[in-house]
Amino acid sequence: MKVFVIGVGLIGGSIVTDIKSQFSEAVIYGIDRNEAHLGQALKIGFIDHKARFEDLSQADVVVLSIPVDKAKTVVLDVLDTINDDCLVFDVGSTKEGICTNVANHLKRKNFLAAHPIAGTEFSGPTAALKGLFNGKANIICEAGKTGDEQLKLGVDIFERLGMQLSYMDAASHDKHIAYVSHLSHVSSFMLGKTVIEKEKDEKTIFDMAGSGFASTVRLAKSSPAMWTPIFKQNKKHVLAALDEYIENLNGFKKLIEEGNDDGIFKEMEDTNRIKEILKGIEK
Repeated sequence: MKVFVIGVGLIGGSIVTDIKSQFSEAVIYGIDRNEAHLGQALKIGFIDHKARFEDLSQADVVVLSIPVDKAKTVVLDVLDTINDDCLVFDVGSTKEGICTNVANHLKRKNFLAAHPIAGTEFSGPTAALKGLFNGKANIICEAGKTGDEQLKLGVDIFERLGMQLSYMDAASHDKHIAYVSHLSHVSSFMLGKTVIEKEKDEKTIFDMAGSGFASTVRLAKSSPAMWTPIFKQNKKHVLAALDEYIENLNGFKKLIEEGNDDGIFKEMEDTNRIKEILKGIEK
């Protein structure tokens, strides 16, 4: 099985690392415009060969793991190049744009829109991790538009990697992911910005930072090259999520201003039920 990964960073590298361990017949080919990254991927060993775009005609599987703005156009070139039996799946955090772009392509059946919800704040080939997706959710969109054989192969790959699959339309995916992923990244970046700006005047502030602060701003270490296109593509839903978040922040601020201790307590107590909601995710 010839597997081509376009983009040999954290997500693409982690996926093919596990494909190599789960499919003994898999040979992994890497495509990346960054030659240094390709060299690192070869050295680490999660790709077996460097490849070029025109080599995609030999592919059985293509993993598209590049920023979402580039993915929605590059996917068209990939579909133009592959053979009729190949499976192409992307791993992007927005789905409506790429699904719209491939809607009328002659090889639409070869494409599977997927979003494995896993990652770290690090990027590049050295960030790739074995077992990153084990037990993690993977949202598949517009499954009915993917060919039967391609869908079967994609599901087999994802299940062997230990992913928990669910299915929805692309628009619903983008709306929901704005709240549970995109909003948390905006919040983390802006909290980091707020503290950095304060630190200019108060040099000891980071000496006081504990694990709570570190975990809250962890996502602020994420790649701007990846996240700027995500916010752009999912602008409508991110803005709606931000409006609600800001409203809640202002409401909590007002409770503090008024000295409403009972209100503050109740707001936090009501939100404590997030512990039960997240219990399965944190296992």
